[in-house]
Amino acid sequence: MSTTNPKANSSVDASRIAARYIAAWNEQDAERRRALVSEVFASEATYLDPMARSAGRDEINAMIGAVQQQFAGLRFSLHGQQDGHNNVVRFSWALGQEGAEPVAHGTDVAVVSEDGRLAGVTGFLDAIAAPA
Repeated sequence: MSTTNPKANSSVDASRIAARYIAAWNEQDAERRRALVSEVFASEATYLDPMARSAGRDEINAMIGAVQQQFAGLRFSLHGQQDGHNNVVRFSWALGQEGAEPVAHGTDVAVVSEDGRLAGVTGFLDAIAAPA
């Protein structure tokens, strides 16, 4: 027997959430980035991908800053369609210079808290360019 949960049928605004997330990753000014991370991530949020693991806004902010230093001059952009259901969103991204082929593509899956902030993000690398 199946039951219907009205909350389970509601949808999250995956496009808006993904756009705010990418904006935090691209913000170069440390103070503005910290503010964006606070807007986008819940206080006890977690982040996990094949190369990094962070817990809490401070660690997530520091990780984003380190990625920006490692990939100086590159920016994240949304790639493809963003979608979501219940309290989960999925979106793909690309990392590269504007107008050039991306050096990496990935897909992130995020759990959204009741207040609309990200409670947890799990990232996957779909492709990464081999060094020249």
